[in-house]
Amino acid sequence: MAPSRLFPVGRNPFPHSGNPSSRRHAGRRTASPSGRRAAAPRVPAGGPVSRRFLRPCQAAVALTVMAALLLPHADEARAFLRATPKSAVAAPEAPPPAAAPAAAHEARRAIDSSSYLDPANPDVARLQRIEEATRHLPYDANGFPDWMRALREGLIAPRSDLAGKGDMEVLDLDIIMKNTREMPHVRFPHRSHTLWLACANCHPDPFPARAGSTSIRMADIFRGKYCGMCHDRVAFITFFSCNRCHSVPQTGNRP
Repeated sequence: MAPSRLFPVGRNPFPHSGNPSSRRHAGRRTASPSGRRAAAPRVPAGGPVSRRFLRPCQAAVALTVMAALLLPHADEARAFLRATPKSAVAAPEAPPPAAAPAAAHEARRAIDSSSYLDPANPDVARLQRIEEATRHLPYDANGFPDWMRALREGLIAPRSDLAGKGDMEVLDLDIIMKNTREMPHVRFPHRSHTLWLACANCHPDPFPARAGSTSIRMADIFRGKYCGMCHDRVAFITFFSCNRCHSVPQTGNRP
């Protein structure tokens, strides 16, 4: 590689750094014993400043010039060649710990522990699991689909028939059931049921359309009768959601 024109080979680019007395002799001639002035000694080509020193020096100067041209500020140009102390180097951040899966509610564990299918049947694995079928729906506190919330948010759209051309017959009527002993009274909202169920689903069987005609016990609901035909199966679990039905305080009792 041809030498750079910045520092010709054989000429010291730093005339005052050769020896301790070079600054005193710089710019003038030295006297000889005969009284005649002699020229100052020149640095030989193989002396202190050689090609091994010049090439890295030329590279450093070139990098500094490039940094000054490319970076907008002189401070940034100097920082281009400045070493970063180890204390200023941030340690790599550790990945956040994986969130522990939420424990299933007691109601969900009780339902999942009971199997109504024959495990010996080879077609059991072909059935769709509830987690897959309801993965796009919100869940309630018990770990089951919150159907009413899904309906309010427009995630589901019930149809009156298979073709979907008819309208749902919605009845906005609340029935208050007061035969609840010390428990708060029960509010039965027709609206939330008729938004997706026809009247024939409940009337006349199991509920005749006449006030006071049916005596409903919680034991019957738990056995799958009356309200238990849907609740505790598809609709929300009644055993862990008492306040969703018993929502009307009795007169004179604390809420």
